[in-house]
Formats: sequence, structure tokens, C-alpha cells
Amino acid sequence: MKISKNCVVTLTYRVVDKKGAILDTGSEPLIYLHGGYKDVFEKVERALEGKSRGDDIEVGLTAKESFGEYDESLVLTQARSEFDEHIHAGEEFEEIFEDELTGEEESILYIVKEVTKENVVLDGNHPFAGHDVTFYATVANVRQATKDEIKEQYAR
Repeated sequence: MKISKNCVVTLTYRVVDKKGAILDTGSEPLIYLHGGYKDVFEKVERALEGKSRGDDIEVGLTAKESFGEYDESLVLTQARSEFDEHIHAGEEFEEIFEDELTGEEESILYIVKEVTKENVVLDGNHPFAGHDVTFYATVANVRQATKDEIKEQYAR
């Protein structure tokens, strides 16, 4: 079966930066609903169109096309007193807020970058933000999506 709209695609993959360092080993397969549902980078989805099980792709992506440009405004310094005593660098937590324009609930995942006696530095950027990358993938499986998957716009 060839990849087309409303197929569920399973990929084995890895993401590498410009220097060849592996950013994501793809330890778990990537499973997504193909066809513009924004479950995978747009340029990767275009490269997969018409591919079949066993086919490989290699796609170069700018930071903007992948994990986003690094945004300094997403780096926050908060008073240490606002956090519990066990907070540590590398810890992750999610802040949920309402978008003022759309009224929809959104979230930002923050990673604790630094903890001092006075402050905690939080970074809401994706860990790979600001990096141009190469996305390598092999199509492990392709199947037709179920009606529920199409309705929910999400592969199960």
C-alpha cells in the first residue's frame, strides 16, 4: 500500500543535527495519520507521499520547518520561593493557559535549566529549537485509517 491521505503510517526514524550528532534516536516508532493533520513535519509528510513499506527518506529541515527558532521570550526566571524544595535542573512541567485570541486551552512544556538559591530558570523552547536537522526515516508500516481515526484526526 502506498502512503496517501488518511493512511496511518508507522516510521522508524532518527533526527540528526548539522554536525551529525543524533538528537533523537527514535527509540519508539513514530505513528501518525497522513494527510495534513499536522502530526509530522510538513516537509517530511510531503516526502513520504506515495512511499511504501520499506522505503527510506532523508529530509533536511531548517529550524523553522522543524522544532522552531529559539525564542528568548520563552526563557523565564522565577523566584526560587515559588517552587518546592525538590525542584532540579532537567525537570519538566506543563503550564496550561487560555489563548486570549481564540479562547482555546493551550500549554507550554517548560524544562528547568538552572536552580540557584534565589531563582529558577525555565525554558519553554523545544530542546531542539534553533537547530537545522536531517530527518531520516524508514516506512515500517502503512494501513488505511479507521473511520474513528479520521473523525478524531488522530492515529491510534
